Amino acid sequence: MATYTPNFPGSNSIVEESWLDGRAKGQSEGKAEAVLHVLKARGIEISGSVRERVTECTDLEVLESWLDRSLSVTRAEELFVGE
Repeated sequence: MATYTPNFPGSNSIVEESWLDGRAKGQSEGKAEAVLHVLKARGIEISGSVRERVTECTDLEVLESWLDRSLSVTRAEELFVGE
């Protein structure tokens, strides 16, 4: 008996990989924006160097850690303590 394996346009191709890369980029950008938003909402000053470091980060685990820390730090630079 033959097995049917669908082959949709773009599956297992550069198009699919590009879509996944774009999705990961969007997720990291969203987390970075959330970190900065929480700091701003809490009235914490965000220097250019902190803003740059947060927005250039693409590691979702690191960004998640910074998001958690953004809820309790007193200075934006404290996001990076221990790294």
